[in-house]
Amino acid sequence: MADGQPVADCLFCKIVAGEIPATVVRETENTFAFKDINPQAPIHDLVVPRAHYADAAELAAHSPELTAALLVEAGEVAKAEGIADDGYRIVFNTGAHAGQTVFHVHAHVLGGDFLAHFGS
Repeated sequence: MADGQPVADCLFCKIVAGEIPATVVRETENTFAFKDINPQAPIHDLVVPRAHYADAAELAAHSPELTAALLVEAGEVAKAEGIADDGYRIVFNTGAHAGQTVFHVHAHVLGGDFLAHFGS
């Protein structure tokens, strides 16, 4: 069962703790946003909860309040990056088959140009 405690070998837990450097976009008491090191759009930031949960489903099941805070912060990141008015995408990859490579839930905030249309 998830308890939100940091995981010693988790890349994002180490970034949140300041053990691994990152280009910080915003920080709150509960969230941490930073630039993706392999951007897929002109603006590509990651927003993570400071608490460790493996994926979006686990986070939602164990902490609906933190789930909401993460989504609110994704919107604030979009505003800070100047993409809120033109539009942006929030993506959660959940599980290896969906492309999740770091198993600490994170929202990708993508924008800054027209993004490919799919699933609209």
